[in-house]
Amino acid sequence: MRILIVEDEPELGEIVQDYLRAQEFDTTLISDGKTALHKILHEHWDLVLLDLMLPGKDGLSVCQEVRRVSQVPIIMMTAKVEEIDRLLGLELGADDYICKPYSPRELVARVKAVLRRTQPPTADTHFHLDQSTLSVRFGEQQVEITAVEYRLLETLMANKERVVSREQLMKHAYKDHRVVNDRTMDSHITKLRKKLLPLTDEEIIHSVYGVGYKLQIPRAELP
Repeated sequence: MRILIVEDEPELGEIVQDYLRAQEFDTTLISDGKTALHKILHEHWDLVLLDLMLPGKDGLSVCQEVRRVSQVPIIMMTAKVEEIDRLLGLELGADDYICKPYSPRELVARVKAVLRRTQPPTADTHFHLDQSTLSVRFGEQQVEITAVEYRLLETLMANKERVVSREQLMKHAYKDHRVVNDRTMDSHITKLRKKLLPLTDEEIIHSVYGVGYKLQIPRAELP
């Protein structure tokens, strides 16, 4: 799983990164809020560790802007202990917070706990992809899809209920790294939607203006 660490104290950030990597997490460490916001909105992350006090843009502002388009899990890290700061962070959409100074082991435990809450097991869904036949099945119904559509749906299913950027979809859809424009990507999504509609009787791939797409499994199928 990919974790973005946003921490402007280099030594602390590197310690956190080392502990998470020891648990086999794929981590990236950055130190300013503006870069963090761009990376969160344009790349796939399974969780974000977000410091409150950051240069460029503070952590609460970053969290607030992210929550307008994404439900990526966020753990706030803060040296402020006032209760109002804790509440404000959670009201803006943070999934948890941890106060400095903290034990890196405690932080790793918090990360795993949040991931358990926010990452439902794949086995709980009734939406099934079959790579050998390039098909998707929902309940008793099944439709065939193209290789590109398969990879698009696979990426969306791995991030269900969260926004996936066009850039991320393109990266997974085309293994030869060809350059395609947004219109081509939108055309693939439109065709995929039409194929899936008879399975669910409702749209499950939703556009998020200016960012990308989000897969929402029918409510009855959510764990």
